[in-house]
Amino acid sequence: MSRKRRGLSPEDEDLWRRVAATAVPMHRRQASALPEPEPKAAARRPVTEMPADFTIAPAPRQYRSHVTLQPSVEETVAAHPLRMDAGTFRKMKRGKSEPEARIDLHGMTLAEAHPALIGFVLRAQSAGNRLVLVITGKGKRRDDDGPIPQRLGALRHQVPHWLHAPPLAGAVQQIAQAHLRHGGSGAYYVYLRRR
Repeated sequence: MSRKRRGLSPEDEDLWRRVAATAVPMHRRQASALPEPEPKAAARRPVTEMPADFTIAPAPRQYRSHVTLQPSVEETVAAHPLRMDAGTFRKMKRGKSEPEARIDLHGMTLAEAHPALIGFVLRAQSAGNRLVLVITGKGKRRDDDGPIPQRLGALRHQVPHWLHAPPLAGAVQQIAQAHLRHGGSGAYYVYLRRR
């Protein structure tokens, strides 16, 4: 069944003619029959003189953005200057020296661990110990997908700062990451000064 095409009514034809008369062509080359609109004259501003003390500011300084990554705790501890005998230090780093005392801070909060560490180090120095082991643990991975990255192991990062700050700074001569047989990156060798 084909439909017969119906023509426009006289009212529709009249309406179509009025709309077509107001239409603006999209492409100029097809609309050559229409007269071109006259270009408007550009409005000119009056020229004013610049003040005598007028200067143009220098170009702004180009700043390079750079990312400074904080060194890892292992790099920070390793960067401390050597303040003890090099041979003894080498022996200690290889795990050949046996610690005379040890404290396990693993599982403590920062508030519990700080006073425990202070008491342990000062008691060990009073007892004449030179090499002690401080076990911090490596830290737990948490399911934290927040925008700010969280450090792994709060104690592991905080203990070197505590050992270099008063009241322990006077008792501690050297800090180094422990050998694997004594805990690896989850523990520190602390070499104490003589009293």
